[in-house]
Amino acid sequence: MANVIVIGAQWGDEGKGKITDLLSKSADVVVRYQGGVNAGHTVVVKDQTFKLHLIPSGILYPDTDCIIGSGTVVDPKGLIAELDQLAALNVSTQNLMISETAHVTMPYHRLIDQAAEERRGARRIGTTGRGIGPTYADKSERSGIRMVDLMDGESLAEKLHWTIAAKNVILEKLYNLPSLDPEAVTEEYLGYAERLRPHVVDCSLKIYEAVQRRRNILFEGAQGTLLDLDHGTYPYVTSSNPVAGGACIGAGVGPTMIDRVIGVAKAYTTRVGEGPFPTELDGMLGELLCDRGAEFGTTTGRKRRCGWFDAVIGRYAVRINGLDCLAITKLDVLDEMDEIKVCVAYEIDGQICQDFPSDSRRLALCKPVYKTMPGWKQSTEQCRNLEDLPQQALDYLKFLAELMEVPIAIVSLGASRDQTIIVEDPIHGPKRALLYTNDTSAVA
Repeated sequence: MANVIVIGAQWGDEGKGKITDLLSKSADVVVRYQGGVNAGHTVVVKDQTFKLHLIPSGILYPDTDCIIGSGTVVDPKGLIAELDQLAALNVSTQNLMISETAHVTMPYHRLIDQAAEERRGARRIGTTGRGIGPTYADKSERSGIRMVDLMDGESLAEKLHWTIAAKNVILEKLYNLPSLDPEAVTEEYLGYAERLRPHVVDCSLKIYEAVQRRRNILFEGAQGTLLDLDHGTYPYVTSSNPVAGGACIGAGVGPTMIDRVIGVAKAYTTRVGEGPFPTELDGMLGELLCDRGAEFGTTTGRKRRCGWFDAVIGRYAVRINGLDCLAITKLDVLDEMDEIKVCVAYEIDGQICQDFPSDSRRLALCKPVYKTMPGWKQSTEQCRNLEDLPQQALDYLKFLAELMEVPIAIVSLGASRDQTIIVEDPIHGPKRALLYTNDTSAVA
């Protein structure tokens, strides 16, 4: 039995969906613990592509229980659309459970989110406009609507009457937008409630019971470490805690119930939205990474900014999350490169810095210090064992492991399930982890 957290070790979009899907084969329960429909996980199974936003990746395994935890914010309309999409693809969702204490994204959250981002102008954050930030803001302000309220028509009508009156002042006076009709919103959302009612349960209790029964539990985060509200590149962050510590709060479990934490990172780095990005590449190299990696957001379709692997970020993610091992994705994207660079440190005001700065303004001044490694100039897409990899690709992976001082457990070489090298199974125990030494100079 193992309870494992899967987190993004960069700015999100690291390929967590595929890794979670792979590990879900060994999991009895998969729990999504934070974020909302602003997240996007793409899973490719044979010739079918599944784009998930709220529903955990484990839904593709019919015997796996999937839980949307209380730390997640639920857009009922978006969730129902996702349920319908899966039904059209003959995927059962009968094992889906939604926490009764999860907060609900309402129409005024989306309107305020979009209007506020537009008003920021040059200071925009890069929000998806899906209403996630305002939903979490109402949660903190203690004026939010929870799933348990959605299930109670009288309670929902009472709370929305007061809340929408207050939100209408903001919509009309601050953003010059039309007001909302509380009765119409109540009627619409009571319709959603009836569709979702069979799935709404006390999820903390369900997870605790699973722990007591010694079932394998996988905790799935959205976004990535550098988008964490407390530990990311603030203010260019999300509104929740994607880091490993957020899993305990968002799922309603104690930290003693967690056995392992696996971090997912691309073999290079990408970022969506605004904010500093030290290793960002302009010109042909950046375009090549974007094209070969199909770097467009699952949720928004926005083009991702691309750059070389940043080990300063990697070490920071190891520290913040307590990572036990890594999954490196999209190694195949680098197959055509003559040479590959890795950022091993930053230079700030003439000083070499090994640690990640907390101030985004200071991060924007960082110049990457690179180590250049030879490319392998051959396809890795058909590799299924470490021995199949070109020596230069294996050296590259070992170098990343050494820099971050954690073993690599999984290597992904494409979007499909079978395009994967499993070095170590994080749930069923180690096989032969891609080990590292502490002497990074030993790798050419």
